[in-house]
Amino acid sequence: MLIVQKYGGSSVADKERIFNAANKIAASYDSGNNVVVIVSAQGNTTDMLIETANNIIIDAPKRELDMLLSTGEQQSAALMSMALISLGYKAISLNAWQAGIFTTDDYGNARITGINTERIKHELSLGKIVIIAGFQGINNSMDITTLGRGGSDTTAVAIAAALKADKCEIYTDVNGIYTADPRIVPNAVLLESIDYNVMLNYSSLGAKVLHNRSVELAKNTGIDISVKSSFSDNPGTLVTDCSEINSKPISGITAEKLQAYITISNLNDVYSLLKLLSTNKTIIDMVSISDKCISFSAKQSEIESILNKVKSINEQIKTEVQTDLAKISIVGTSLHTKPEVLIKIVEVLKANNINFTAISLSETKLCILVDESKCIDAINLLHKKLI
Repeated sequence: MLIVQKYGGSSVADKERIFNAANKIAASYDSGNNVVVIVSAQGNTTDMLIETANNIIIDAPKRELDMLLSTGEQQSAALMSMALISLGYKAISLNAWQAGIFTTDDYGNARITGINTERIKHELSLGKIVIIAGFQGINNSMDITTLGRGGSDTTAVAIAAALKADKCEIYTDVNGIYTADPRIVPNAVLLESIDYNVMLNYSSLGAKVLHNRSVELAKNTGIDISVKSSFSDNPGTLVTDCSEINSKPISGITAEKLQAYITISNLNDVYSLLKLLSTNKTIIDMVSISDKCISFSAKQSEIESILNKVKSINEQIKTEVQTDLAKISIVGTSLHTKPEVLIKIVEVLKANNINFTAISLSETKLCILVDESKCIDAINLLHKKLI
């Protein structure tokens, strides 16, 4: 079998953890498998590199920043290869251009466009364990690009798809995917499996276990992802197509803090504003539209940009902004056909004096805005009632 494994930053944070991961890799190899490994930068290396760049220049050119940030994963790959060699195994580390990972030109947020697997297959044919630096690729100009936070997950799935791997395993610091963040909700339940579509919503709405692009790619290529801990032998959670066998209407609850709710009124043309926001790739959610008025949620970091765009349309437009909100999202299947879920949510919040600003509902998610100070209480109460 051909197995692709990915180890996150916490799994390779120091010498002890590198060797812990190396022993897991070696065990897979000793079982007669070909093994390709994707690694993230150690611990908080990426944050440290960003801080280093900021000490030189604020708002560093994105090309140069990618050049710098990519070194974190290259360091991890080299160290992992050294660890395996010290254990008596043949191993080789490859960076993005050596592994043939090609991307778009979007520095800091590139997308993988193709993978030339010739070098990887050649090294595997020599009996080597191949260690690849995640989070990065090269564009048509042969410049290094990075894939955005969590991009090593995407690297792993893309490599698995390109090689037609038998397994894609994502190793992290938790036992798998839970119905909520176990650090916030003590009675969160570990899921045996979760559907691609549900996981895509889950990861897009604040769950940190998998990068949403990796889930999207896995769905499109039919690659199952096994998410498990690098510190235990728990079988973890399988991300797969289980829409027909997953009978639970709700799979999990997650939250995004630092949200705002913006109301813009006295508009001559609501749709002109929507078009302007979409043109500038501003992400908004929970949209409500009435005559000459629109309300929506957005990240607090987007407020200034949004208000500047509004002023560019008409100085007479009125705006109202609520900040310090959290968006709690309940993800599942066919939620739009289960009005009892919404009723339970409103009852729980009302009974515990937790006010909410807005609610939106679709087939696979139900989102609600609450005061950020009430977020953890609300998640625990809703988890207890719904799951």
